[in-house]
Amino acid sequence: MKLNATQVEQTLSQINAKVLPDDHPAVGKLSELFGDHTFFVDESGLKVLESSEPKKADAQTGAVISLADWNDKTFSSLKAHEPSPTGEVVVLARSKH
Repeated sequence: MKLNATQVEQTLSQINAKVLPDDHPAVGKLSELFGDHTFFVDESGLKVLESSEPKKADAQTGAVISLADWNDKTFSSLKAHEPSPTGEVVVLARSKH
């Protein structure tokens, strides 16, 4: 899922991670490898959200999916693996217009 600014804030309030901004040098390559997503990194590696249920009028949920693990203790290298659910789910509230 590609998230808007509000959804990124909502996600970061529910998981302990940092978002990679769209202008980060790695985002282009990550998008080539994994598709158009908002990418997050945490102490274990690279994560994205995937929609986990049909959109409702008031909220949507996203399953946190792990795409890569840190390859070293300095958090400077990632090793990709098959996408795997982490068991975490983020609730994204719809913005009221």
